[in-house]
Amino acid sequence: MSIGAATSAVVIGAILAACAAGPARAAPETRLGGDFPVATDVRVGGDETQTRFVVDFDRKIEMRTFMLANPYRLVVDLPQVAFALPTKAGETGRGLVKAFRFGLVMQGGSRIVIDLARPARIERGFVLDAANDQPARLVLDLASTDRDAFMRAVALNTRAPERALRKYEPDAEAKSGDPRPLIVVDPGHGGIDAGTRLAPSDSPEKAIVLEFGLLLRDRLEKGGKYRVAMTRSDDTFVALADRVAFARERKAALFISIHADALMRREGEAQGATIYTLSETASDAAAARLAEDENRADVIAGLDLSAESNDVADILIDLAKRETKGFSVQFARILAGELRNATRLHPQPLKSAGFYVLKAPDIPSVLIELGYVTNRQDLKSMTSDAWRGRAADAIVHAIDNYFNTRSNAGAARATGRN
Repeated sequence: MSIGAATSAVVIGAILAACAAGPARAAPETRLGGDFPVATDVRVGGDETQTRFVVDFDRKIEMRTFMLANPYRLVVDLPQVAFALPTKAGETGRGLVKAFRFGLVMQGGSRIVIDLARPARIERGFVLDAANDQPARLVLDLASTDRDAFMRAVALNTRAPERALRKYEPDAEAKSGDPRPLIVVDPGHGGIDAGTRLAPSDSPEKAIVLEFGLLLRDRLEKGGKYRVAMTRSDDTFVALADRVAFARERKAALFISIHADALMRREGEAQGATIYTLSETASDAAAARLAEDENRADVIAGLDLSAESNDVADILIDLAKRETKGFSVQFARILAGELRNATRLHPQPLKSAGFYVLKAPDIPSVLIELGYVTNRQDLKSMTSDAWRGRAADAIVHAIDNYFNTRSNAGAARATGRN
């Protein structure tokens, strides 16, 4: 829709001037992603009534947009893009743009999620070809609106977002009748969801846990006792429900989700690894806060979960078998014992909370926080090859002990012993 009023033209002219200005920080020169389009710069200009959002690319790309509510968000879907934007880009915004995130949301697709300061509508959205020594540009002109109009637009949106579902291939080893237990390793976050914002930009949580997850997979496969599958093995976003579905479809014997914690400065200091199991009631306020933060991953990625029943989480918890919960706690205790010999543990290393990824009713599951990215020593450890090796070996030993214990218990029941 064009902007007709003279006053609007003046405002947009000012926005264009602001957006045309060079960035305060130069974009990294390193080209990422091989043949993928590269986003090289981003600018936001305007005020709380009209705001322009501009992204520069090395070539023209296509886009589609949609709005989501609660919180107010504008989602921009793109083909797979390599982002070479200035450091800390998106942490703050201007005008109607409160902040924004960007990243790979699935193989072949990237996404920008804009957190809106208030309800807004897209007045114009277009992509320009590169011309006259200027890069290709994605341009979004936003105008403020009221909540009722915003919600009507969301309800009438015929271009509803598609869930970022991965199409998993059947487990060939499972089909062949391989009797070895399947361990699913789940590196948290990924793609557009970098994890805690308190992690340093050169060591984001998503990278720390992926590197550790890959090492754990290699150590498990080297032993030859288990089949291993990973919910992600690259920098790709995977929805929380898809992580659970991945493990259940493959009939996993154990699900291990890997994360790294963080603590706001005003919350004091904390250090050490923590192991979480599922519980309807969090073991403490910190566990509840962490579970809430981790469960926001789908919101961060701009997924529309409005079709999900509000009772889904409660139903999944109710369906969780007492035996499965018991096995999860049993493994958590064994794991804490093994990790204690390899690294520093949190003073209260065993906790529980309502993490979405632990809600498979038939798979013993734990979530491991390797440490705190906000603690200098923990961060040094989590980025150390030697520490990662010790911690991964401790987890492998815990898995061995866990299955040995279950095997011995099963044999005892079979022979009638207590």
